[in-house]
Amino acid sequence: MSFLTTMDANEIYYSDVGRGDPVVLIHGWPLNADMWEYQSLALLEQGFRVITYDRRGFGRSSKPSAGYNYDIFAADLNQLLERLDLQRVALVGFSMGGGEIARYLAQYDSSRVSRVMLISSVVPYLFQTHDNPDGVSAEVFDDMIVGLREDRPAFLANFARLFFGMGLLSSPVSEETLAWTSSLALQASLKATVDCVRAFSQTDFRSDLRAIQVPTMIVHGTSDKVIPISATSEVISRFVPHATLKRYDGAPHGLFITNKDDLNRDLLAFLGREAAWKARESKSA
Repeated sequence: MSFLTTMDANEIYYSDVGRGDPVVLIHGWPLNADMWEYQSLALLEQGFRVITYDRRGFGRSSKPSAGYNYDIFAADLNQLLERLDLQRVALVGFSMGGGEIARYLAQYDSSRVSRVMLISSVVPYLFQTHDNPDGVSAEVFDDMIVGLREDRPAFLANFARLFFGMGLLSSPVSEETLAWTSSLALQASLKATVDCVRAFSQTDFRSDLRAIQVPTMIVHGTSDKVIPISATSEVISRFVPHATLKRYDGAPHGLFITNKDDLNRDLLAFLGREAAWKARESKSA
């Protein structure tokens, strides 16, 4: 396993596999880098270099008692890009991982970055305020924190069903997948899990998004009950007019699994490998 020592002496776990054009995949809450296994495989099979990492407080990374804010998350990402000396890297962020990208570009510019993909992202601003009336109310996040404090395993198990759009008449993922993703979530510390609810819900990225000056694709499910598309991705065009928004009709928040083939196809197309992916699908049909 590989680790990066941060400026404040914490250890960030990362994986660096492959030899082609670099793609950094940034995980969402409350999971870790392993959530990307389907996308990592697709990218590796098409000749990309794939870098994933566990955000501080999650997975195999250090679990400090403080420091769970986007200035620090962006600094960790910057150190990783510098450590690996990545150039013309594609940054792909899921859910709260989109915030790292926005804050990184605002604070460290885009000189290392070739393109950006935001998936089910929290940006530009999730929290409901007087100047953001379509955001999510504070009570929703307060209830999440109460649930985490009272019984984190039970909360996360129930949250996973909402995350993947499970219902009485729909089972888009297996019970085994629910158990697997819950196990990833439980590798995080309670402190990080709680503090990141505040971070991803209350951080305003509206001014940060003006720093996105590279090709940008946004993917979001229309049935996302965790991060509503109307409060987030559908608003981004006001701040990133050159971005392309792709709506996945009926898809939930966790579309990296429920809609993995569609997402992999769109990701590879965005990276310029659509023809190779179509050829692979034709052979497997």
